[in-house]
Amino acid sequence: MLGDRRCISCGKLAPKSEFWRVVRDISGQVTLDRGMGRSAYICPNHDCLQKAQKKNRLGRALKTAVPDSIFQTLADRLPQAPT
Repeated sequence: MLGDRRCISCGKLAPKSEFWRVVRDISGQVTLDRGMGRSAYICPNHDCLQKAQKKNRLGRALKTAVPDSIFQTLADRLPQAPT
């Protein structure tokens, strides 16, 4: 479908509004959600985030090293499990 994106971890195809967007801008800096440059999309869940970090899927998709701070910021966005 037009406008759909694919998760770099699980391969799910969905509208881009359902994903987190990670961007490598023209200066090579990796940012979240906004900016112009090479983008990768990831499902907002623990399994996809863990797989993206462990298997370097985000780094390969963006063709650059992704700082741990990006993964930590995304992990902080995950909904907390009820206690």
